[in-house]
Amino acid sequence: MAPPVPQLAVRGSDGTWLFCSTPTCQEHASFPRDPCASRCLTFSRDGSLLAWCNGKVVSVARTSDGSSVATLELPKTTMLQFSPLGNILVTWQPYSKSGQEAQGDGNLRLWELPGGGLLKGLFQKKADCWCPSWSRDEKMAVRIVSNELHFFEDNNFNVIANKLHLQKISNFELSPGSHPSKVCVYVPGSKGAPSFVRIFQYPQLVGPDAALATKSFFKADRVNMQWNNKASAVLVMASTEVDKSGASYYGEQTLHYLHVGGETAHVQLPKNGPIYDVAWSPNSSEFCVVYGFMPAKATVFNLKCDAVFDFGTGPRNAAYYSPQGHLLVLAGFGNLRGQMEVWDAKKYQQVCKSQAADATHFSWCPDGEHVVTATCSPRLRVGNGFQVRHYAGGVAHAYETPGGAELWEVRWRPFPDGTFPERPVRQPTASARPGAPQAAPAQAYRPPALRHLPAAPTSRLHEEEAPQNARPADKNLSKAALKNQKKREARKAAKQESKSEAEPPSDPAHVAPCRLPETCGDPETDKKIKNVKKKLKAIEELKEQQAGGKVLQKNQLEKMQKEQQLLDELKLLEVQQ
Repeated sequence: MAPPVPQLAVRGSDGTWLFCSTPTCQEHASFPRDPCASRCLTFSRDGSLLAWCNGKVVSVARTSDGSSVATLELPKTTMLQFSPLGNILVTWQPYSKSGQEAQGDGNLRLWELPGGGLLKGLFQKKADCWCPSWSRDEKMAVRIVSNELHFFEDNNFNVIANKLHLQKISNFELSPGSHPSKVCVYVPGSKGAPSFVRIFQYPQLVGPDAALATKSFFKADRVNMQWNNKASAVLVMASTEVDKSGASYYGEQTLHYLHVGGETAHVQLPKNGPIYDVAWSPNSSEFCVVYGFMPAKATVFNLKCDAVFDFGTGPRNAAYYSPQGHLLVLAGFGNLRGQMEVWDAKKYQQVCKSQAADATHFSWCPDGEHVVTATCSPRLRVGNGFQVRHYAGGVAHAYETPGGAELWEVRWRPFPDGTFPERPVRQPTASARPGAPQAAPAQAYRPPALRHLPAAPTSRLHEEEAPQNARPADKNLSKAALKNQKKREARKAAKQESKSEAEPPSDPAHVAPCRLPETCGDPETDKKIKNVKKKLKAIEELKEQQAGGKVLQKNQLEKMQKEQQLLDELKLLEVQQ
């Protein structure tokens, strides 16, 4: 049986509609377009239902034929979400003290499907963590209230089945999958106490040994928690609004790892700077981090938080794994030029490189073969549209909004797991193949009076670091082997130096004068000379590491800048002998 045709939901100022992707590349004929501008839309987990709000009503329709499932008179709705099995639709509108919310209906409402009967009305003032989270089988649901998590069972929201009380709890993340469900909670620090994250397994929520894992840390105004697909580990990216050191305009970020077995770690990143993106591989055994000042580095880590592969540096700020996990895209959007690098996630070989200029959105198609890049408002209000591309290069379809219209959102319709099997990695087209000739970069402006002269050589602001498997030297050595090799080379150089000093001169007429003794009789001066030589030796080791391709830290670079000052100090001390 042939796999289904992937579909895109398109939301803009000219309405909401479904677009059929390759091979047809046309609007869904059986799904009628809603000409009214929509505020929000969402798919059910299996993609069989689509819900959207056009400012008048909330509509729920089947994606197969466009038939209506429910229509709700909720013109102020701004956020929508389905339960995992599609039995409940959750709507949220901004809280106000006047109107139906103040009379007891609440601004967070749960509706039964099909039919659209009101199941429960709740109050949720903040948009953060607004929607309840369900387990995959809908046997359990959880929502956050003041200082507590409330747990419900079998979609009965009239009875609280269990509670987790933590003072000042501000965020949580429920694990994917079914029973036993786990929940990761975050409590910000206060009055000098650190922030912390804890993992609990439902229903064991109380007691000194109830937490499966705990990680505490400072420098956290907010966190982003990501579970892997197997619900065995979670990554926590902690961020501050302001970097007190002044090194970054975007604040300061740290990355932490927690395993349900109790192991925790601080993920050590070899380059300073912001953490732009963190992405779990669908196989749940590794994750990719994009970090560091531009040009940013990208590295894959395993579950021990050890680096598996280093992609080098480049203009990138995002990482996207394909749904099947066999491909990885490293891209640079926003204030970057939209460069996309496609890598084989199993062999760590670059497949191709392309560019999507002015793109503000990127997402993988469920088939693992195509991607969509879009330019959406309000990020960019001109040139709105989207392109469906094959990852190996080539645009399958391009859509541009009519004059004066805006594109607000594009979203792939999800499909049940296993609908699209993994396919072999396809060879790229000639234009997208690594090393293919690229368009000549724009040259700097030169006045007419200087154009007859040869162009002056240009220098790059940053030198990009090659990927781990493309470096000319030491590319097959591990970190420990590289360290041992440097030690052997240092011992060999020291041995050669001592041997040359011990050999007698070949010409007896040119006998070198006797060497002065190492000490001068003053213990304080001898101690200073010894310390200066020790610092100079450390600087020489840093130079060797830098020549070997290692990226040095800021304090190490500052230490290297003091070499001349130390040499002058040593010369002055030797004069005093």
